[in-house]
Amino acid sequence: MPDRLAQVTADAPRLAQAALAVLQQAYPHKLDHLIVAAGDRPLPSEIHPVFDGCYDWHSSVHMHWSLLRLCRMAPGMELRRDIEAHLERHFSAANVARELAYASAPGRASFERPYGWAWLLKLQVELDRQSIDADGLRGALRWAEALRPLSGFFSQRLAEFIDQSDYAVRAGTHANSAFAMGLALDHAEAAGERTLHAAITQAAQRWFGADTSYPALYEPSGSDFLSPGLCEAVLMHAVLGPRFSGWWDRFMPSHDAMPCWLTPALVSDRTDAQLVHLDGLNLSRAWCLQTLAGALPQHAAEFALAAQRHWQAAWPHVFGGDFVATHWLLSFALLSLDRG
Repeated sequence: MPDRLAQVTADAPRLAQAALAVLQQAYPHKLDHLIVAAGDRPLPSEIHPVFDGCYDWHSSVHMHWSLLRLCRMAPGMELRRDIEAHLERHFSAANVARELAYASAPGRASFERPYGWAWLLKLQVELDRQSIDADGLRGALRWAEALRPLSGFFSQRLAEFIDQSDYAVRAGTHANSAFAMGLALDHAEAAGERTLHAAITQAAQRWFGADTSYPALYEPSGSDFLSPGLCEAVLMHAVLGPRFSGWWDRFMPSHDAMPCWLTPALVSDRTDAQLVHLDGLNLSRAWCLQTLAGALPQHAAEFALAAQRHWQAAWPHVFGGDFVATHWLLSFALLSLDRG
């Protein structure tokens, strides 16, 4: 972990420059838009003045988080003024109001649910942190307050959605319940949002509390960027606290299945928007395995080693490749350093 942190910190100016570039790249863009009439064909910038670039809405959200996170890691970057200017243009109360109007319009209840919502909440946490940090970006307090109506809306909507859902989504992609709940739990704790916190903790135990002998042999699927099993374990670690080890003893895969989690996934084509998801899987596994290494002494050595191997498999491809990868992989590289 320290070696990875030092490597990213040393590369922070170059990474921030790459992040700013993809955030300002308008096309290609994959628009998540329900057409409600023949003339309802807006440009991304018309309906998403805050999060209009970076290939799609959710990637723009978490790459903005990445940009802020890099600024906190390397506060002396020369690019800092350019970053502040970009954020000042986008994070205004008027722009956020347009984002909120779109998300709350009839028929859009599933827009970016739950992945985009959870990343938006994590972005709010980072803005709030920088607004009180002596080294935070100038304007962070203003941008945090501008974004708060949207994060409050998604916080309430996520809590309601979790409460009304009978089943978890265990996919390895955007709909995964455990990953979104984990990110949102960080926000609920930081912001003191009891309703969201209760919804997440109760659903986690309802959905995952009785899981046993997780079938890791079924992972990964061909377009996964998340491990459903490892994300579930990280969430339950956060929810259960000292009771986690007992849950893990029942949940852990068999000896024959465990190598499926410990071996980095292969990526056959990094210009394919779905196949390159597997680089993201390697980075998100590095995050999960490192987190679990600190919680499970009996697995600490093998999980830490596996986390490093997953990191090494994906890190060279985080920037400098095709846009289908560079518009989002950095976020998962940074997430793998972001626990504690």
